Amino acid sequence: MAGFLNFPCAVFFLSLISQGHCQCHPNTDLKIFQSQTEVLVQNKPQWEVTIVNDCVCTQVNIKLACDGFQTVEEIDSTILAIGDDGCQINHEQPVYGYQTFNFTYSWGTQYPFMPIYSEIACS
Repeated sequence: MAGFLNFPCAVFFLSLISQGHCQCHPNTDLKIFQSQTEVLVQNKPQWEVTIVNDCVCTQVNIKLACDGFQTVEEIDSTILAIGDDGCQINHEQPVYGYQTFNFTYSWGTQYPFMPIYSEIACS
C-alpha cells in the first residue's frame, strides 16, 4: 500500500517541478505597452513602447512582428533593427527577468507590435 501511494506523490511532485519558473515564452511573457507622448515629430505623434519581460528568466535575441511598420523618427539600429524576419530589439542584448526595455517612434497611428521570438536563459 505504501508503494502505491509513493508513486502518485512522486508524479505530483515532478509535475510541480516541471511547471517551475523556467517555462517562459515570448507570446505570453513579453508584454508590450504603448502610450502617446506629448512630442510631435514631423507633425506625427510620438509613441513610447515599453516591453516588459514578465518572467524570472532572462530573454535574449527578442524579435517583434513589424511587417509594414513605419516611423518618421530615426531609431538607432541597436535599439530596433528592422529586418525581413521581424524587428530585433536591444541589439541581441538580454532583457533580464522582470525588467523593461523602451523605445520611441513617430507615426500617425500606434503600430501593433507583437513578440514572435526570444531565446530563454534561465539558471
